[in-house]
Amino acid sequence: MTSLPTPVVVDAQASQRLAQVGLAINALLAIVKLVAGLLGNAYALVADAIESGTDMVGSLVVWSGLRIASRDPDERYPFGYGRAEALAGAVVAVLMLGAAVGIAIEAIQEIRTPHHAPAPWTLAVLAGVIVVKEVLAKRVLRASEASGSVAVAADGWHHRADAITSAAAFIGVTVAILGGPGWEPADDWAALVAAGIIVINGTLLLRTAFSDLMDRAPAPLIHDQISSAALATSGVMAIEKLKIRKTGTAFYVDIHVQAEPTMSLHDAHILSGRVKSAIRQRIPAAAGVLIHMEPFEPREVS
Repeated sequence: MTSLPTPVVVDAQASQRLAQVGLAINALLAIVKLVAGLLGNAYALVADAIESGTDMVGSLVVWSGLRIASRDPDERYPFGYGRAEALAGAVVAVLMLGAAVGIAIEAIQEIRTPHHAPAPWTLAVLAGVIVVKEVLAKRVLRASEASGSVAVAADGWHHRADAITSAAAFIGVTVAILGGPGWEPADDWAALVAAGIIVINGTLLLRTAFSDLMDRAPAPLIHDQISSAALATSGVMAIEKLKIRKTGTAFYVDIHVQAEPTMSLHDAHILSGRVKSAIRQRIPAAAGVLIHMEPFEPREVS
């Protein structure tokens, strides 16, 4: 039997460090874009600065959420604090949607108000922002894929949304400069398009966060890994039920294992321990595994 790949163990400290780095970079970029937008007469850059401001808040929320989610279970929260991770992801998604609405409103007002074309040097600022934010987005999204963290993924897409906004602004400013008189609102239209893209990404992230908060079943790959680990354990004859829920970056497993009906209670207990070890070895993120031992009953073929 070909073994399925094993998920990577979550590195909470690394994820928190990424959130801190993102917070510092967003603070710097927000100032640079705001100043450049005001001095260079480019509202798309001002809108970009607003988006970076929400990125700052988002990185702070993700950092706080990961810190809370990494706490060990206690008497008050026996299943741990993992829900804080998904909740942080939902907050970041809502921040993205709010920023998009604000950008859209301001862009429409700018389109209706005559103004000068942006300064050509603002293109250099936008190009630098695009490179920095895309590099940061790729790094954070790779970390989210490794950890399965909704909050980290939201932070990564928040960075990418900023890169998209900057790219749209770059196109809009270029059109406004090259088009000459009459094309001044091009960067405002670019900001409006970017707002729409941010709304789409924010909605998708919010749906993912809500799915985790509502205990949606994880990907079929996780189910297959746990099933194969249990069935590969010597003494296990069948699996009747298997339920998995994701809490933060951890999984809680509830599985019904069937074994020889004449097996003693002592032997059944030992077998359940072996099944639990096999599952945790295959899925390191399995924080809790509850084994229900049942007698094997062959199904009659009608």
